[in-house]
Amino acid sequence: MTKLSSDENEADNRRNTVFALVIYDITDNKVRTSFSKFLDGFGTRIQKSAYEIKTTMSKYDKMLKKIPAYCSATDSIRVYRLTSRSEVIKWGMDLSADIEDIILI
Repeated sequence: MTKLSSDENEADNRRNTVFALVIYDITDNKVRTSFSKFLDGFGTRIQKSAYEIKTTMSKYDKMLKKIPAYCSATDSIRVYRLTSRSEVIKWGMDLSADIEDIILI
């Protein structure tokens, strides 16, 4: 059995970590509330209809498979997966959690 160094473990964890932005416009109040509670299990609400997601690849895949159940023909849900070259620039109140590997200015 090969033991990974802490640097190798950290690099492996970064490769397995997914950062994403989920934004949505759901017309039904009950469904919108339910979807928000669902997303709470994956990330942090940063605006009324926007979440920053930090999770593992397997949980990210599970999240993506469950999202269509919350979306009707009149709704809109978008998931933007952020890559290592992504940049987040923001102004105003910071409602996000402390997320590693994303530069916030």
